[in-house]
Amino acid sequence: MLRPPPIPAAARTATAGPYRDQTGIHAPRDFADYRTTSLRHPKQPLLLLPQRLTEITGPVLGEGRVTEADADLTLARGGEAEGQRIIVHGRVLDSDGRAVPNTLVEVWQANAGGRYRHAGDNWPAPLDPHFDGVGRVMTDAQGNYRFTTIKPGAYPWGNHHNAWRPAHIHFSLFGHAFTQRLVTQMYFPDDPMFFQDPIFNSAPEESRARMISVFDYEATLDNWALGFRFDIVLRGRNATPFEGDDHDD
Repeated sequence: MLRPPPIPAAARTATAGPYRDQTGIHAPRDFADYRTTSLRHPKQPLLLLPQRLTEITGPVLGEGRVTEADADLTLARGGEAEGQRIIVHGRVLDSDGRAVPNTLVEVWQANAGGRYRHAGDNWPAPLDPHFDGVGRVMTDAQGNYRFTTIKPGAYPWGNHHNAWRPAHIHFSLFGHAFTQRLVTQMYFPDDPMFFQDPIFNSAPEESRARMISVFDYEATLDNWALGFRFDIVLRGRNATPFEGDDHDD
């Protein structure tokens, strides 16, 4: 069995310096109103590790590994999920507005009652036996992605008195390797809970609208589902706010 060469000792100990917040672009690492932010990021300098075979060649996420069924969250275990069906679609773009093809887009979300299928979520909202709340799709040559899902409900989360998360869908985007990952959240237009949500309000005010989807009548399917468009821009002046992005560029 072939094994990659060992990482030199000097490379194992090299550092990239302290984390740097991108003020005015992304949310700060510590945000007083979001009480657990101080526990959600590394406090030590980054360690530089050279790229090895896994980072250079993986993941392999081509045809046959991600199927059309993975993009439909409304069907599970022989039944249909409860709630309002929606189509969520958009494009993944770079800083120059060019399409980013063959990118893995993953989503996870609460059900129509605002509950996740997760052992840690035990507030008294019903679980849907036909909704797991996870999906994935690869962008096409024009950077397009598309999911069929259920509009999630709001849920309490204990950050402060009478705290409720606005309805949202989590997005994760992978590049050519698992080390190239960006995470963000998509919200819905005119949500009444924006005013008290510290996760949404931790993003700079001028960038918050880029986390809100747009109702799309053209994508709405007659007698079936409402359409929402959510374009994701990876870099630049119009970048979508992401979690944990500490780069200067």
